[in-house]
Amino acid sequence: MILSVVKYGDPVLRRRGAKIEPVTPETHNLIADMFETMRSSKGIGLAAQQVGHAIQLAIVDVRGIKDRPSKLWLDGQEADVESFMPLVLINPKLTAGGASVAGPEGCLSFPDIFGEVIRSAEVDVVAQNERGETFGFRAGGLLARVVQHEVDHLNGVLFIDRMDSETRIEIKEEIESLMAETKGKLSGQKS
Repeated sequence: MILSVVKYGDPVLRRRGAKIEPVTPETHNLIADMFETMRSSKGIGLAAQQVGHAIQLAIVDVRGIKDRPSKLWLDGQEADVESFMPLVLINPKLTAGGASVAGPEGCLSFPDIFGEVIRSAEVDVVAQNERGETFGFRAGGLLARVVQHEVDHLNGVLFIDRMDSETRIEIKEEIESLMAETKGKLSGQKS
């Protein structure tokens, strides 16, 4: 089932997600719905907060993205990113590594709004998969950026929070307009 993507201005986007223990059939249903939603929206990552659930769950699928390459290491060995996708991250923990790099980002909760964000070039990830099994990997390139973006969502941090002040000023009008529209819709739902 395709879910509604929560837009900026909805308070759930600022909520830190609760830890998932244990993985339940409801979790599996939500994961399936999130993948369907992400694909229908042409996204490459989606956090549970973006579909109204403040829990520690994100999905990622960077298959087919050629203009911004991804890197992956499993047990210290370079591995094929495409065969590792799609990715389910439950209760993820990140350790940043490598230099910081600027790159363009967008977000399904911020339609048509983009900006440069500085993130770690590489990140070590430990998470649980959809079966509740713990696994780890190192990501680089686009995969590292997407994982950091989605894990930020799980902690109530948005990509606009990571932009420099100049970039935020450039998109200020669009952000304020989106927030006003979202808050207007939310107040209309409560009546």
